[in-house]
Amino acid sequence: MQLTPRQQEIIQIVTAEETASISAIKEHLREDISTPTLNRDLAKLVAEHYLLKTGKGRATSYKISPAYNVFAPIDAANYFDIEPDARKAQTRFNTDILSLLGDVPLFNDDEKKHLEELKEEYQANISDYPEALFQKELERLTIELSWKSSQIEGNTYSLLETERLFKEKEEAEGKPKEDATMLLNHKYALDYMLEHKSIAETLSLRLLEEIHSLLIKGLGVGRNIRSRTVGITGTAYKPLDNEYQIKEAMERMCSIINMRENGFEKSLLAVALISYIQPFEDGNKRTGRMISNALLIGEGMCPLSYRSVDSIDYKKAMLLFYEQNNLSAFKQIFLEQIEFGVKNYFR
Repeated sequence: MQLTPRQQEIIQIVTAEETASISAIKEHLREDISTPTLNRDLAKLVAEHYLLKTGKGRATSYKISPAYNVFAPIDAANYFDIEPDARKAQTRFNTDILSLLGDVPLFNDDEKKHLEELKEEYQANISDYPEALFQKELERLTIELSWKSSQIEGNTYSLLETERLFKEKEEAEGKPKEDATMLLNHKYALDYMLEHKSIAETLSLRLLEEIHSLLIKGLGVGRNIRSRTVGITGTAYKPLDNEYQIKEAMERMCSIINMRENGFEKSLLAVALISYIQPFEDGNKRTGRMISNALLIGEGMCPLSYRSVDSIDYKKAMLLFYEQNNLSAFKQIFLEQIEFGVKNYFR
């Protein structure tokens, strides 16, 4: 919902008060409005999951909904000026976030409409695209997707070196063998998903492990659910460290995603939650991005290359979700990349 200035002020008042009655909200508002008008605003904010209503009659009060905090605006620049251990961050896995994200709409009506328009545009673009040009463009997308996804993980290959590796099978001089392997693994995983377009129709732990295995082949990374603790650079957040709890969280995540009807919501949940749960020894964010793309492919959409995203901005957006369970920054990246894909590939 697009908030009016008064509705934004109501949220600010309730945030400051933590729990606020109707009379307290009315008293703090700069504008003098009638109680029925205020009640209408409050009803809308409750319906859109911005506020929670408790009590009845004169005992009615309002507080900020956990769902609102997931998408509340946050100043990332100021947030990351604070050292990791000094930030007021969640340091443990929040089991409630799975239920919360399973219940709330991830996109508002305007965003859903725009996403559907982009889908229609993409389908129109590829409907009469010549086969030879289609394959050439798909090769470009594959190169750029593999390069950027690997770069986010610290890969040292440039985009041009990646292109030469894919087209000429020539590794970059002086670069680690593992970097070339990581890039090629992305290609094989994407090729596999494009060959089996409905592979993510029903998400399962087995599918996640299968895609993960393709991405970490030859990199000395253990397969399947990890049994050891993993640390994440730049944050005090610690993912689950119990193998059985990790498996339970992953199965619950798959169930939540499978119950969603909107393919874009499924895709956003997959990339965020796989990264948050960190089910594997390594390759978690790569797996999240590729499973997210498998869901987009099944939706009839262009896979996301993330080519235009700064790697640091991507990592910061993900850290905000780890530490604050705030998805606003990453959701913005996701929406921008959906549009970028449609406007820059298969035109």
